[in-house]
Amino acid sequence: MNKKNIKKKDFINRIFQDIGFSKTISENIVKDIFDIIIESVDKNENLKISNFGTFKKKKKNERVGRNPKTKEEKIISSRFVVQFKASKNFKKKINN
Repeated sequence: MNKKNIKKKDFINRIFQDIGFSKTISENIVKDIFDIIIESVDKNENLKISNFGTFKKKKKNERVGRNPKTKEEKIISSRFVVQFKASKNFKKKINN
């Protein structure tokens, strides 16, 4: 399995090629989409995109973690993480 990272620039080029918008407009579209996702999650709103998935903010509590090499214990502070749950259609497409 060959792993390749897709970058924001790749999204912009795809919109530019497939839809025909200028690179500036394509870049603004991608930036706006990412901004909407970030703002929604930051406001504790679940962002559901049909046939794609749902983004939501989840709080992780403080816990004790261990360095696997040194076995040293350290406290991992509480924090928020972004959780993504893929839709059934998304899962079906990647598994076929």
